[in-house]
Amino acid sequence: MRKPTITVIGSINVDLVTVTNRLPEQGETIKGETFETKSGGKGANQAVAAARLGANVQMIGCVGADKNGADMLETLEKENISTKMIRKVPHTNTGVANILLSNQDNRIIYVPGANNEVSPEYVKQFKNEILASDLVLIQFEIPQETVLYCLDFCAENNVPIIVNPAPANTIPEEYWNKATYITPNEGEAAHLFNLEYMSDDLNDKLIITKGEHGVSYRVNNERLLIPANTVTPVDTTGAGDTFNGALCTALSEQKTMEQAIVFANAASALSIQKFGAQSGMPTREEVEAFLEEINNVG
Repeated sequence: MRKPTITVIGSINVDLVTVTNRLPEQGETIKGETFETKSGGKGANQAVAAARLGANVQMIGCVGADKNGADMLETLEKENISTKMIRKVPHTNTGVANILLSNQDNRIIYVPGANNEVSPEYVKQFKNEILASDLVLIQFEIPQETVLYCLDFCAENNVPIIVNPAPANTIPEEYWNKATYITPNEGEAAHLFNLEYMSDDLNDKLIITKGEHGVSYRVNNERLLIPANTVTPVDTTGAGDTFNGALCTALSEQKTMEQAIVFANAASALSIQKFGAQSGMPTREEVEAFLEEINNVG
């Protein structure tokens, strides 16, 4: 089977992960349990997820001309992701996410850094690579004008584009309609959309992740729920990114929407059983073995 080509346009960060028994109150200092530095950023995470699941992945983004940037590029290259469209920006830090983990929950503070340099002008250099893609995946950790440019360009050229609107940020409604699919989580969907009053066309584009409750999508004017797989979570950071990378891989392989969501749910369930966003992301073999196990039990 030919490997689909997925172009991820998005953020590349260093994740500074602190594990603590509880989160501090305002003005309080508490003792943490562990600290680790991990590779992250929604764009990079989704690129890694798709690459491990068998897609041919190329990424458009920016890092700082610093050690963190060099480390992030090395990590992506080890995952067989093309980094030729990633720029090292001088005199700018690589993006950083400060992540607090406590009781199977997380709190994140994001500092964009070089991700702010992923401008429409920068992306325009890579029109040919985007046109050659089976699918484009984009998130909201880069400038909004870049997201809008990509939606315009993909819509005009019939390139499928999936928008993961995280962190939640409103854009003009006509741009939502240019997306092929939109993948908010439950909180983002509530903030950005009114399902009761939106058009059928836009509602049909929404694939809403609901954590342990599963994923909803719309078929024949009815919103259906595909249940999540029951597992014991270790770290939920990156679960949504794993889902998005897996969904894009499956859809670019011409799987049906139901098949794609089942596949992505399995990948996401496996990812939360390990610590770290990228380090927990499964391989294609692991997902297929997990699905076979579920089918045999069923």
